[in-house]
Amino acid sequence: MAMDLDAHFPRWRITAGIDRCFHRFFDTSPISPSGRYVGLTRLPAEDRMPVAGEAAEVVVIDLETGEAEVVAVTHGWDTQLGAQVQWGPSDRELLFIDMHVERWEPFSVRLDPLSGERREIEGELYMVSPDGTKLASPCLRRTRRTQHGYGVIAPDEHIPANPGAVDDDGLYVTEIATGETTLVASFAQILEAALDPAELAGGDLYGFHVKWNPQGTRLAFVVRWSPHDDDAWVSRRNSVITMRPDGAEIHCAIPGAVWARGGHHPNWTPDGERVMVNLKLDGENMRLVSANYDGSDLRAMHPDLEGSGHPSLHPNGRHVVTDVYAHGPRPARLGGRHHADPPARPRDRRGDARGAHPHAARLRWRQEGAARGPAPGVEPRLPPRYLQRLPGRRARRVHRRPGGAAVSVMSRPRAPVPATEPRPRA
Repeated sequence: MAMDLDAHFPRWRITAGIDRCFHRFFDTSPISPSGRYVGLTRLPAEDRMPVAGEAAEVVVIDLETGEAEVVAVTHGWDTQLGAQVQWGPSDRELLFIDMHVERWEPFSVRLDPLSGERREIEGELYMVSPDGTKLASPCLRRTRRTQHGYGVIAPDEHIPANPGAVDDDGLYVTEIATGETTLVASFAQILEAALDPAELAGGDLYGFHVKWNPQGTRLAFVVRWSPHDDDAWVSRRNSVITMRPDGAEIHCAIPGAVWARGGHHPNWTPDGERVMVNLKLDGENMRLVSANYDGSDLRAMHPDLEGSGHPSLHPNGRHVVTDVYAHGPRPARLGGRHHADPPARPRDRRGDARGAHPHAARLRWRQEGAARGPAPGVEPRLPPRYLQRLPGRRARRVHRRPGGAAVSVMSRPRAPVPATEPRPRA
Protein backbone atom coordinates (compact mmCIF):
# COMPACT_ATOMS: atom_id res chain seq x y z
CA MET A 1 0.00 0.00 0.00
CA ALA A 2 1.42 3.38 -0.99
CA MET A 3 2.26 5.93 1.68
CA ASP A 4 0.05 8.99 2.08
CA LEU A 5 2.50 11.68 0.92
CA ASP A 6 0.39 14.58 2.20
CA ALA A 7 0.40 13.17 5.73
CA HIS A 8 4.15 12.48 5.87
CA PHE A 9 5.63 15.09 3.53
CA PRO A 10 3.59 18.34 3.42
CA ARG A 11 4.05 20.18 0.13
CA TRP A 12 3.47 23.76 -0.92
CA ARG A 13 2.94 25.15 -4.37
CA ILE A 14 5.43 27.98 -4.69
CA THR A 15 4.42 28.99 -8.23
CA ALA A 16 0.79 29.81 -7.41
CA GLY A 17 1.10 33.28 -8.93
CA ILE A 18 3.05 32.38 -12.07
CA ASP A 19 2.63 29.40 -14.38
CA ARG A 20 4.74 27.37 -16.85
CA CYS A 21 7.76 27.24 -14.51
CA PHE A 22 10.15 24.32 -13.93
CA HIS A 23 13.54 23.72 -12.36
CA ARG A 24 16.62 22.29 -14.04
CA PHE A 25 17.64 18.69 -13.20
CA PHE A 26 18.01 16.19 -10.38
CA ASP A 27 21.75 16.81 -9.89
CA THR A 28 21.45 20.53 -9.05
CA SER A 29 19.23 22.39 -6.60
CA PRO A 30 17.04 25.33 -7.66
CA ILE A 31 17.22 26.69 -4.09
CA SER A 32 19.68 29.51 -3.42
CA PRO A 33 22.57 29.09 -0.94
CA SER A 34 20.69 30.88 1.86
CA GLY A 35 17.55 28.84 1.23
CA ARG A 36 15.44 31.93 0.55
CA TYR A 37 15.11 31.97 -3.26
CA VAL A 38 14.26 29.49 -6.01
CA GLY A 39 15.56 29.91 -9.58
CA LEU A 40 13.40 28.59 -12.42
CA THR A 41 12.84 28.72 -16.17
CA ARG A 42 9.45 29.82 -17.47
CA LEU A 43 8.29 28.44 -20.81
CA PRO A 44 6.64 30.74 -23.35
CA ALA A 45 3.97 28.03 -23.77
CA GLU A 46 3.50 24.46 -22.63
CA ASP A 47 0.90 23.24 -25.13
CA ARG A 48 3.20 23.20 -28.18
CA MET A 49 6.83 22.65 -29.10
CA PRO A 50 9.07 25.76 -29.13
CA VAL A 51 10.70 27.23 -32.22
CA ALA A 52 14.21 28.60 -32.71
CA GLY A 53 14.54 32.20 -31.58
CA GLU A 54 11.65 32.05 -29.12
CA ALA A 55 12.36 33.55 -25.70
CA ALA A 56 11.84 32.00 -22.29
CA GLU A 57 12.09 33.75 -18.92
CA VAL A 58 14.29 33.29 -15.86
CA VAL A 59 12.18 33.51 -12.71
CA VAL A 60 13.19 33.94 -9.06
CA ILE A 61 10.69 33.04 -6.32
CA ASP A 62 11.12 34.59 -2.88
CA LEU A 63 10.14 31.90 -0.36
CA GLU A 64 9.61 34.47 2.39
CA THR A 65 7.21 36.74 0.55
CA GLY A 66 5.87 34.39 -2.11
CA GLU A 67 6.66 36.93 -4.83
CA ALA A 68 7.78 35.78 -8.28
CA GLU A 69 10.02 38.04 -10.34
CA VAL A 70 11.05 37.58 -13.95
CA VAL A 71 14.69 38.66 -13.72
CA ALA A 72 15.78 37.94 -17.30
CA VAL A 73 14.65 36.94 -20.77
CA THR A 74 16.71 34.30 -22.58
CA HIS A 75 16.91 32.69 -26.00
CA GLY A 76 19.26 29.96 -24.73
CA TRP A 77 17.05 27.18 -23.43
CA ASP A 78 15.23 23.96 -24.27
CA THR A 79 12.33 21.97 -22.89
CA GLN A 80 14.07 19.51 -20.53
CA LEU A 81 16.60 21.61 -18.58
CA GLY A 82 15.35 25.08 -19.43
CA ALA A 83 18.03 27.77 -19.39
CA GLN A 84 20.31 25.71 -17.08
CA VAL A 85 19.42 28.07 -14.19
CA GLN A 86 21.78 27.48 -11.26
CA TRP A 87 23.12 29.39 -8.25
CA GLY A 88 26.70 30.40 -7.59
CA PRO A 89 28.27 30.76 -4.12
CA SER A 90 25.71 33.34 -2.93
CA ASP A 91 22.17 34.56 -3.51
CA ARG A 92 23.66 37.36 -5.61
CA GLU A 93 25.01 35.02 -8.29
CA LEU A 94 22.48 33.37 -10.56
CA LEU A 95 23.84 31.70 -13.69
CA PHE A 96 22.02 30.67 -16.85
CA ILE A 97 22.36 30.33 -20.63
CA ASP A 98 21.39 32.90 -23.25
CA MET A 99 22.06 32.96 -27.00
CA HIS A 100 22.98 35.50 -29.69
CA VAL A 101 20.20 34.68 -32.14
CA GLU A 102 21.71 36.79 -34.90
CA ARG A 103 24.52 34.20 -35.13
CA TRP A 104 23.01 31.37 -33.03
CA GLU A 105 25.84 31.22 -30.49
CA PRO A 106 25.09 30.36 -26.84
CA PHE A 107 26.80 32.17 -23.96
CA SER A 108 26.51 32.22 -20.17
CA VAL A 109 25.15 34.96 -17.93
CA ARG A 110 25.95 35.74 -14.31
CA LEU A 111 23.18 37.87 -12.83
CA ASP A 112 22.69 39.49 -9.45
CA PRO A 113 18.93 39.04 -9.07
CA LEU A 114 18.80 41.56 -6.23
CA SER A 115 20.43 44.48 -8.08
CA GLY A 116 19.99 43.44 -11.72
CA GLU A 117 23.75 43.64 -12.41
CA ARG A 118 24.48 41.36 -15.37
CA ARG A 119 27.71 39.98 -16.80
CA GLU A 120 27.94 37.96 -20.01
CA ILE A 121 30.46 35.11 -20.26
CA GLU A 122 31.26 33.68 -23.68
CA GLY A 123 31.70 30.10 -22.39
CA GLU A 124 28.69 27.77 -22.30
CA LEU A 125 27.01 26.35 -19.20
CA TYR A 126 25.64 22.91 -18.46
CA MET A 127 26.66 22.59 -14.79
CA VAL A 128 28.31 24.99 -12.33
CA SER A 129 31.14 23.63 -10.16
CA PRO A 130 30.34 23.12 -6.45
CA ASP A 131 32.45 26.14 -5.45
CA GLY A 132 30.79 28.31 -8.09
CA THR A 133 34.03 29.22 -9.90
CA LYS A 134 33.78 27.13 -13.09
CA LEU A 135 31.29 26.14 -15.76
CA ALA A 136 31.40 22.78 -17.54
CA SER A 137 29.52 22.04 -20.73
CA PRO A 138 29.35 20.18 -24.01
CA CYS A 139 28.50 22.15 -27.14
CA LEU A 140 24.88 22.98 -26.37
CA ARG A 141 23.89 23.23 -30.03
CA ARG A 142 25.35 19.85 -30.91
CA THR A 143 23.38 18.08 -28.13
CA ARG A 144 20.35 18.33 -30.43
CA ARG A 145 22.13 15.97 -32.83
CA THR A 146 21.36 13.09 -30.45
CA GLN A 147 18.43 14.35 -28.33
CA HIS A 148 16.33 17.49 -28.09
CA GLY A 149 15.58 19.22 -24.80
CA TYR A 150 18.96 19.50 -23.08
CA GLY A 151 20.83 22.29 -24.85
CA VAL A 152 19.59 25.25 -26.87
CA ILE A 153 17.14 25.54 -29.76
CA ALA A 154 18.77 26.61 -33.02
CA PRO A 155 17.93 26.06 -36.69
CA ASP A 156 19.28 22.79 -38.06
CA GLU A 157 21.59 24.57 -40.50
CA HIS A 158 23.32 26.30 -37.56
CA ILE A 159 24.01 23.10 -35.61
CA PRO A 160 27.58 21.88 -36.27
CA ALA A 161 28.16 18.21 -37.09
CA ASN A 162 31.00 16.02 -35.84
CA PRO A 163 32.43 13.66 -38.47
CA GLY A 164 33.79 10.90 -36.26
CA ALA A 165 35.87 11.72 -33.17
CA VAL A 166 36.83 15.34 -33.85
CA ASP A 167 39.62 17.27 -32.19
CA ASP A 168 37.76 20.61 -32.02
CA ASP A 169 34.76 19.58 -29.89
CA GLY A 170 34.34 17.76 -26.60
CA LEU A 171 34.15 18.89 -22.97
CA TYR A 172 34.63 22.59 -22.20
CA VAL A 173 35.44 24.27 -18.86
CA THR A 174 35.12 28.02 -18.33
CA GLU A 175 36.65 30.07 -15.50
CA ILE A 176 33.89 32.43 -14.38
CA ALA A 177 36.28 35.08 -13.03
CA THR A 178 38.19 35.50 -16.30
CA GLY A 179 35.72 34.15 -18.84
CA GLU A 180 38.47 31.93 -20.29
CA THR A 181 37.11 28.75 -21.91
CA THR A 182 39.24 25.65 -22.50
CA LEU A 183 38.48 22.52 -24.47
CA VAL A 184 39.86 20.26 -21.74
CA ALA A 185 39.21 16.99 -23.59
CA SER A 186 38.39 16.59 -27.27
CA PHE A 187 36.53 13.57 -28.60
CA ALA A 188 39.72 12.52 -30.36
CA GLN A 189 41.54 12.52 -26.99
CA ILE A 190 38.67 10.70 -25.26
CA LEU A 191 38.57 8.03 -27.95
CA GLU A 192 42.31 7.43 -27.69
CA ALA A 193 42.37 7.38 -23.88
CA ALA A 194 39.21 5.55 -22.86
CA LEU A 195 37.20 4.06 -25.75
CA ASP A 196 37.63 1.28 -28.30
CA PRO A 197 38.15 2.82 -31.78
CA ALA A 198 37.21 -0.44 -33.52
CA GLU A 199 33.90 -0.64 -31.64
CA LEU A 200 33.00 2.96 -32.55
CA ALA A 201 34.09 2.96 -36.19
CA GLY A 202 31.49 4.20 -38.65
CA GLY A 203 29.91 6.74 -36.34
CA ASP A 204 30.17 10.20 -34.76
CA LEU A 205 30.78 11.28 -31.15
CA TYR A 206 28.76 13.96 -29.40
CA GLY A 207 28.56 15.27 -25.84
CA PHE A 208 25.55 15.05 -23.55
CA HIS A 209 25.31 15.25 -19.73
CA VAL A 210 28.20 16.86 -17.84
CA LYS A 211 28.33 16.46 -14.06
CA TRP A 212 30.74 17.73 -11.42
CA ASN A 213 31.30 15.43 -8.48
CA PRO A 214 30.37 17.03 -5.11
CA GLN A 215 34.01 17.80 -4.34
CA GLY A 216 34.65 19.51 -7.69
CA THR A 217 37.64 17.22 -8.31
CA ARG A 218 36.26 15.17 -11.21
CA LEU A 219 33.81 15.49 -14.08
CA ALA A 220 31.53 12.83 -15.55
CA PHE A 221 30.75 13.25 -19.25
CA VAL A 222 28.17 11.21 -21.16
CA VAL A 223 29.64 10.64 -24.64
CA ARG A 224 27.21 9.49 -27.32
CA TRP A 225 28.13 7.52 -30.44
CA SER A 226 25.71 7.74 -33.36
CA PRO A 227 26.26 5.55 -36.46
CA HIS A 228 26.51 7.23 -39.86
CA ASP A 229 23.88 5.08 -41.53
CA ASP A 230 21.29 4.62 -38.77
CA ASP A 231 19.62 7.44 -36.85
CA ALA A 232 17.47 5.09 -34.75
CA TRP A 233 17.59 5.70 -31.00
CA VAL A 234 18.42 2.05 -30.23
CA SER A 235 21.50 2.19 -32.46
CA ARG A 236 23.24 4.84 -30.38
CA ARG A 237 25.79 4.05 -27.68
CA ASN A 238 26.29 5.98 -24.44
CA SER A 239 29.47 5.85 -22.36
CA VAL A 240 30.23 7.61 -19.07
CA ILE A 241 33.68 9.19 -19.23
CA THR A 242 35.37 10.68 -16.16
CA MET A 243 38.31 13.06 -15.90
CA ARG A 244 39.90 15.79 -13.83
CA PRO A 245 38.71 19.37 -14.46
CA ASP A 246 41.83 20.02 -16.55
CA GLY A 247 41.22 16.96 -18.73
CA ALA A 248 43.74 14.70 -17.03
CA GLU A 249 43.09 11.09 -15.99
CA ILE A 250 40.50 10.24 -18.63
CA HIS A 251 38.69 6.96 -17.85
CA CYS A 252 35.58 5.10 -18.96
CA ALA A 253 33.40 4.43 -15.90
CA ILE A 254 30.42 2.89 -17.73
CA PRO A 255 31.26 1.38 -21.17
CA GLY A 256 28.82 1.81 -24.03
CA ALA A 257 28.48 -1.96 -24.48
CA VAL A 258 27.31 -2.28 -20.86
CA TRP A 259 24.92 0.68 -21.05
CA ALA A 260 23.46 -0.83 -24.25
CA ARG A 261 21.98 -3.67 -22.19
CA GLY A 262 19.55 -1.04 -20.85
CA GLY A 263 20.39 1.96 -18.70
CA HIS A 264 19.83 5.63 -18.00
CA HIS A 265 20.53 8.63 -15.74
CA PRO A 266 24.03 8.35 -14.27
CA ASN A 267 25.03 10.43 -11.28
CA TRP A 268 27.97 10.77 -8.89
CA THR A 269 27.82 9.19 -5.47
CA PRO A 270 28.43 11.61 -2.56
CA ASP A 271 32.05 10.49 -2.04
CA GLY A 272 32.90 11.71 -5.55
CA GLU A 273 34.77 8.50 -6.35
CA ARG A 274 31.99 6.36 -7.82
CA VAL A 275 29.35 6.77 -10.51
CA MET A 276 25.87 5.29 -10.05
CA VAL A 277 23.36 4.54 -12.81
CA ASN A 278 20.17 2.62 -13.56
CA LEU A 279 21.45 -0.40 -15.47
CA LYS A 280 20.44 -3.89 -16.59
CA LEU A 281 23.68 -5.68 -15.82
CA ASP A 282 22.09 -9.01 -16.76
CA GLY A 283 20.24 -7.54 -19.73
CA GLU A 284 16.84 -8.05 -18.05
CA ASN A 285 16.50 -6.56 -14.55
CA MET A 286 17.01 -2.83 -13.96
CA ARG A 287 19.10 -2.27 -10.86
CA LEU A 288 20.93 0.59 -9.18
CA VAL A 289 24.53 -0.02 -10.20
CA SER A 290 27.77 1.77 -9.33
CA ALA A 291 31.39 1.69 -10.44
CA ASN A 292 34.61 3.45 -9.53
CA TYR A 293 35.46 6.49 -11.65
CA ASP A 294 37.95 4.34 -13.58
CA GLY A 295 35.36 1.65 -14.37
CA SER A 296 36.56 -0.89 -11.82
CA ASP A 297 34.26 -2.66 -9.33
CA LEU A 298 31.12 -2.42 -11.47
CA ARG A 299 28.33 -4.00 -9.40
CA ALA A 300 24.72 -3.75 -8.28
CA MET A 301 24.28 -1.64 -5.15
CA HIS A 302 21.66 -4.11 -3.90
CA PRO A 303 20.62 -7.45 -5.45
CA ASP A 304 16.86 -6.73 -5.32
CA LEU A 305 16.40 -2.95 -5.21
CA GLU A 306 14.94 -1.93 -8.55
CA GLY A 307 16.46 0.94 -10.50
CA SER A 308 14.24 3.69 -11.85
CA GLY A 309 13.98 7.37 -12.64
CA HIS A 310 16.60 9.86 -11.48
CA PRO A 311 18.48 8.31 -8.52
CA SER A 312 20.43 10.23 -5.90
CA LEU A 313 22.35 8.60 -3.06
CA HIS A 314 22.22 10.02 0.48
CA PRO A 315 25.62 11.01 1.94
CA ASN A 316 25.26 8.19 4.47
CA GLY A 317 25.59 5.75 1.54
CA ARG A 318 22.47 3.90 2.61
CA HIS A 319 19.36 5.62 1.25
CA VAL A 320 18.49 6.35 -2.37
CA VAL A 321 15.81 8.75 -3.49
CA THR A 322 14.33 8.47 -6.99
CA ASP A 323 11.08 8.55 -8.96
CA VAL A 324 9.12 5.92 -10.87
CA TYR A 325 8.15 6.23 -14.52
CA ALA A 326 4.43 5.88 -15.13
CA HIS A 327 4.53 4.71 -18.74
CA GLY A 328 3.71 1.03 -18.60
CA PRO A 329 3.45 -1.41 -15.67
CA ARG A 330 6.58 -2.24 -13.75
CA PRO A 331 7.17 -3.47 -10.21
CA ALA A 332 7.52 -0.75 -7.60
CA ARG A 333 8.62 -1.70 -4.12
CA LEU A 334 7.01 0.45 -1.43
CA GLY A 335 6.74 -0.30 2.27
CA GLY A 336 8.20 -3.76 1.77
CA ARG A 337 5.50 -4.89 -0.68
CA HIS A 338 5.74 -5.39 -4.44
CA HIS A 339 3.13 -3.75 -6.66
CA ALA A 340 2.69 -4.82 -10.29
CA ASP A 341 1.09 -1.59 -11.47
CA PRO A 342 2.31 1.85 -10.39
CA PRO A 343 -0.19 4.72 -10.13
CA ALA A 344 -1.08 6.79 -13.18
CA ARG A 345 1.38 9.58 -12.34
CA PRO A 346 5.05 9.37 -11.32
CA ARG A 347 5.58 8.93 -7.60
CA ASP A 348 8.58 9.56 -5.42
CA ARG A 349 10.21 6.79 -3.48
CA ARG A 350 13.17 6.23 -1.25
CA GLY A 351 15.06 2.98 -1.09
CA ASP A 352 17.68 1.57 1.20
CA ALA A 353 20.69 0.50 -0.88
CA ARG A 354 21.73 -1.84 1.93
CA GLY A 355 18.48 -3.73 2.20
CA ALA A 356 15.92 -1.92 4.41
CA HIS A 357 12.44 -1.23 3.08
CA PRO A 358 12.05 1.76 0.76
CA HIS A 359 9.72 4.61 1.65
CA ALA A 360 8.23 7.52 -0.26
CA ALA A 361 10.21 10.75 -0.03
CA ARG A 362 11.36 13.85 -1.85
CA LEU A 363 13.49 13.72 -4.98
CA ARG A 364 16.83 15.20 -4.00
CA TRP A 365 18.99 15.07 -0.89
CA ARG A 366 20.39 18.36 0.32
CA GLN A 367 24.11 17.85 0.82
CA GLU A 368 25.47 18.47 4.29
CA GLY A 369 26.69 22.05 4.41
CA ALA A 370 25.08 22.91 1.06
CA ALA A 371 23.56 26.09 2.47
CA ARG A 372 26.46 28.54 2.66
CA GLY A 373 24.64 31.04 4.83
CA PRO A 374 22.59 34.09 3.89
CA ALA A 375 23.90 36.41 1.20
CA PRO A 376 24.82 39.96 2.24
CA GLY A 377 21.69 41.84 3.18
CA VAL A 378 19.47 38.73 3.16
CA GLU A 379 17.77 37.66 6.37
CA PRO A 380 17.57 33.95 7.21
CA ARG A 381 14.67 32.16 5.55
CA LEU A 382 11.36 31.79 7.38
CA PRO A 383 10.06 28.26 7.97
CA PRO A 384 8.63 26.81 4.73
CA ARG A 385 5.24 26.28 6.38
CA TYR A 386 4.79 30.06 6.11
CA LEU A 387 4.04 29.56 2.43
CA GLN A 388 0.77 27.77 3.08
CA ARG A 389 -0.52 30.87 4.86
CA LEU A 390 0.31 33.25 2.05
CA PRO A 391 -2.69 35.19 0.72
CA GLY A 392 -3.27 35.43 -3.03
CA ARG A 393 -0.30 37.37 -4.40
CA ARG A 394 0.55 39.23 -7.52
CA ALA A 395 3.50 37.91 -9.50
CA ARG A 396 5.75 40.82 -10.38
CA ARG A 397 7.22 40.44 -13.85
CA VAL A 398 10.31 42.55 -14.43
CA HIS A 399 11.87 42.70 -17.90
CA ARG A 400 15.22 44.44 -17.85
CA ARG A 401 16.08 46.36 -20.98
CA PRO A 402 19.49 47.43 -22.28
CA GLY A 403 20.69 50.34 -20.20
CA GLY A 404 19.12 49.06 -17.00
CA ALA A 405 15.53 50.18 -17.56
CA ALA A 406 12.90 47.81 -16.20
CA VAL A 407 9.22 47.31 -16.87
CA SER A 408 6.99 45.72 -14.22
CA VAL A 409 3.64 44.13 -15.00
CA MET A 410 1.33 43.01 -12.21
CA SER A 411 -0.55 39.83 -12.99
CA ARG A 412 -3.98 38.92 -11.64
CA PRO A 413 -3.84 37.64 -8.03
CA ARG A 414 -4.39 33.94 -7.56
CA ALA A 415 -6.35 32.27 -4.81
CA PRO A 416 -4.36 30.84 -1.88
CA VAL A 417 -3.14 27.29 -2.47
CA PRO A 418 -4.11 24.78 0.23
CA ALA A 419 -1.28 22.94 1.91
CA THR A 420 -2.74 19.63 0.74
CA GLU A 421 -2.90 20.53 -2.94
CA PRO A 422 -0.54 18.25 -4.90
CA ARG A 423 2.56 20.00 -6.11
CA PRO A 424 2.48 20.47 -9.90
CA ARG A 425 4.88 18.47 -12.08
CA ALA A 426 6.58 21.65 -13.26
